[in-house]
Amino acid sequence: MRWIPFLAVFLYVYIEISIFIQVAHVLGVLMTLILVIFTSVIGMSLVRNQGFKNFLLMQQKMAAGESPAAEMIKSVSLIIAGLLLLLPGFFTDFLG
Repeated sequence: MRWIPFLAVFLYVYIEISIFIQVAHVLGVLMTLILVIFTSVIGMSLVRNQGFKNFLLMQQKMAAGESPAAEMIKSVSLIIAGLLLLLPGFFTDFLG
């Protein structure tokens, strides 16, 4: 059971490297690196802008005496998606 996290990390790295190599063969190394950086920037701006917007909506709901549960779920899923986009690699971008 102690080997499961190691295996998961190994598979993740293997998948990311394999996809990166395939994309680099099709697009070229420079274009692939630009694409990885671009998706990381998109993930960072997504978390920053939409996260702040959802935070304000939660505050408004709480001030009105309503439950902010829907905004909290949106916020958590948005943060997860943004972090997946922020990680370098195409597999995590696809998941995000």
